[in-house]
Parts: sequence; structure tokens; C-alpha cells
Amino acid sequence: MKKLGLATALLLAMTGAQAYQFEVQGQSEFIDNTVNDKNFTGAVQGTYYFKNVDASKGPLAEAAFLNQASNASLAYNYGEYDVNADKADFVSHTIGAKAEAYIPTKVVPVYASASYSNTITDNKDNKTDDHGDRYAVEVGAVVVPNFLVAVGYTSAPNQTSYDAFNILSNGVAKAALESKTIARDQDAVTARTKYVGAIDGTNMAIGFETNVLFAEYKTYGFKTDLFVNPKLSVGASYAESSISDSPNKAWGANVNYFITPAVAVGANYVSANAEKGSVRDTETVGVNAKFRF
Repeated sequence: MKKLGLATALLLAMTGAQAYQFEVQGQSEFIDNTVNDKNFTGAVQGTYYFKNVDASKGPLAEAAFLNQASNASLAYNYGEYDVNADKADFVSHTIGAKAEAYIPTKVVPVYASASYSNTITDNKDNKTDDHGDRYAVEVGAVVVPNFLVAVGYTSAPNQTSYDAFNILSNGVAKAALESKTIARDQDAVTARTKYVGAIDGTNMAIGFETNVLFAEYKTYGFKTDLFVNPKLSVGASYAESSISDSPNKAWGANVNYFITPAVAVGANYVSANAEKGSVRDTETVGVNAKFRF
């Protein structure tokens, strides 16, 4: 009977379950720069929601946000990078832990989050290995339905420290751009917005996110998604930093599709074209998958 119950639960998850409490996602990106096209990353994230997430309304990709679902996550990213002409040859390991909470009040739902990431850089070019920490907190509110506004503080005392969750959300190129920006200063102030809303008279929805980071220099980004239907979305993104290094800007495109309400696949592309002849002229192509149960 136990085996039958497990098999039934798995079948429901694979074919059409409209509520879930766990989400596991994996991602891999192939990095092509001016002098090497064999670099790659691999990442995985697991998220536990404290209550069941109702995925029956709105875009499946944004079910947790639409439900204001408090959660806890763990993430890991592995990356190999080798550019001989730029004297960069290393393996990177980034682990992260994050918690998000939505707290109802009489006025508006209040949002809070805290995260920690640790990056271990295993240098292969006779340089000393590196070990960097990053801490971040955010507070905000859902000021109108499905519209979040949040501000935060990030501390990255070591210059080589990546946000494990930023890698999974926006790709390694944009995460590296943000890391290079905050590396100019150990502390940074952040602000972001997120909105998801239906397009009247259609089965479609639109979503957008904006973010800005202020340190000695600053970086900002914009991301938008068109949900053609609850299962399928296409999106575009852009990020730019005021650092003098190149590349200091990146744009991207993505597509995601839910095969069932519990299983999704996607692909993304990011271009970070360098100026001034840098060997870091970079393109990334990524694939990802999600499983909910």
C-alpha cells in the first residue's frame, strides 16, 4: 500500500497536480568568450514552501510569488573558467541559503528576506585559492496586488563572492557583473520591484522586475516576461554597471514551458559583448528544468 501511495503521488505530480510544497530546479550554462568556448557552469536549487502553493491561477512560473509563499532555499553552483590570454584559470564553487517571508498586516503584506552565499575559488594558475562570503537582507511590501517593492543591504567583504541565487535567476554573466560592481566597495544598498498581472480579455499575463545596486559604483537591471498562456513564457533582460572594466553590460532572452503543472523546461541566452578589446567578450547559452511536488 505504501508503494501504491507513493506511485500515485508521483503520477499526480507528473501529470497535473495544482498544488506543491517543494521545488527542485537545475541549470547549466555554456560560456563562449573570445579565446575559449569550453567553459561551463552547473547549478541546482531546492526550495521548501511552508504552505502548499496553489498553482491553479495565473502563470505557473509565478505561482509562488502570486501566493506570497514564504519559503526556505538551498543552492549550489559549480563553474569552470579558463582564459589563458587573460591569465584566468579556476574552478568556482558557490553555495547559498535563503529564506523569504510574507507577513500579512492590516495595511499591506510585508516582505522580508535574508540570504548567505559562500564562494570557493580553486585557482589552477599558481594563484592563492580564494574564499569569499556574502550576506544580504531585504525588507519591503506588496504595495498593491502582485506588486512588490523592496530595499536591502548586501555585505561582500571578499571581492570574489557571488550570489548563488542570482546565478540561478539571471545567469552567471549577470551575476559576475554584479559581483564586480560590489567588489569596489564592501557594502551595497539594493532596491528592486516585481510585478505580475493579467492582460485583460486574454489568457496572457505580463511580468517585470527592476533592480539597482549602489556601492562605490552602481549596477541596474530590467527583466520582463510575456506569459503567452499559463504554461509558456518568453522574456528579455538587460543589465549594466558603471564600472570601467569591460564588458560592463549584458542583455538576454529566455523561454520557459511547463510540460505539466509540475514539470518545466527552459532555455536562455546572454550576450556580454566587451569593448576595448577585452578577451572577456562573452556569450552564454543555458538550459534549465524544474520539478514540483
